[in-house]
Amino acid sequence: MNAYICLSFAENTIKTNMTQHKSRKICLVGECLSRGGAEKAMAVLSQFFDSQGIEVHTVIVLDEVAYEYSGKLLNLGKLKNAANGPLNKLRRFVAFRKYLRENRFDYIIDFRIRVSFVQEYLIAKLLYNAPAVYTVHSAMTDLYFPAKKWQARAIYNDAFMIVTVSEAIEGLVRNRYGFISNLVSIHNPVDVPEIDKASNEFIPAETQYILAAGRMKDNIKQFDKLIETYAATSLPSKGIKLLILGDGPDRKSLENLVLEKNLSSLVLLKGHLANPFPFMKRALFFVLSSRREGLPTVILESLACGTPVVSFDCFSGPDEMIEDFENGRLINDQDFGALAAGIEQMVSNVKLYDHCKSNARQSVEPFTIENIGKQWLWILKID
Repeated sequence: MNAYICLSFAENTIKTNMTQHKSRKICLVGECLSRGGAEKAMAVLSQFFDSQGIEVHTVIVLDEVAYEYSGKLLNLGKLKNAANGPLNKLRRFVAFRKYLRENRFDYIIDFRIRVSFVQEYLIAKLLYNAPAVYTVHSAMTDLYFPAKKWQARAIYNDAFMIVTVSEAIEGLVRNRYGFISNLVSIHNPVDVPEIDKASNEFIPAETQYILAAGRMKDNIKQFDKLIETYAATSLPSKGIKLLILGDGPDRKSLENLVLEKNLSSLVLLKGHLANPFPFMKRALFFVLSSRREGLPTVILESLACGTPVVSFDCFSGPDEMIEDFENGRLINDQDFGALAAGIEQMVSNVKLYDHCKSNARQSVEPFTIENIGKQWLWILKID
């Protein structure tokens, strides 16, 4: 969050008033309630708003519900047919418009990816009938803004607020599109009690391992290079495994790489897990080798499990969560030699490892839902 909000928030501590909040109504709009960090953040925020006595509704466009949420749900995905033709899209548009007008929300918070100028312009001008807040969850700003500055301003100039998930993305959006007065950053929240509960689930015992996780698509996570980096360290000879959680189109090529490197007993591709937290809790440390990020929630989740992190200082987010040599190692971006050295260091330097591990859990305090939720209440002027 930018300095102005930090200062103002510190000077104006929010005192929850359940009765006063009860009359407020907020609509959260997202792709779905599964898979991604934006969707998880939306689900957690629905629970926070509900806990504050705010009436919260969630609208999703795909029929995918895996995350726990609170409040009412409008699942437009259930209206989608196989053809998904113009008439079917119009039907969903009309249903959504009717829902917004019947409920008369105080705010609409949009977590979707927004790539079509015409579609988003129509949604902003014809559909949304309450102050709109648009979130930006990736450094790939073309997923949220049109390429042309005038088009971006046509959609978002009248937005109540644009909320980015990292300070770095906030700066990027400001410099690229010129938004200032209605642009802030608020990190994604982490639900520590939920993680504590989920991390205690039983899993079969593994020997020592380090952990990586993410979607296996477009090689954003660079798991292939991570496997090669791991193979070049002393960890295989020490019997310390590399576990990778996640699935996607790149999985087959990763499986072939593991075979080529003769690492089948040491590099384990576990696939997508509904509950990754027991693996996070029992890992020596988590490794992030991405080309780019938005705000990698897996870092916060690992730290919340008491597990330190070794991560590239990629754009954006890791440097806003990791303090080098305090709760992990922050490695020069895309320097795989340095990443290998950082991995070795966390294994061989017991004093450093113990220090980072002892600091891991407390380092997520600024990102708890209680603290992040208060920042949301502040920008929405709910006190």
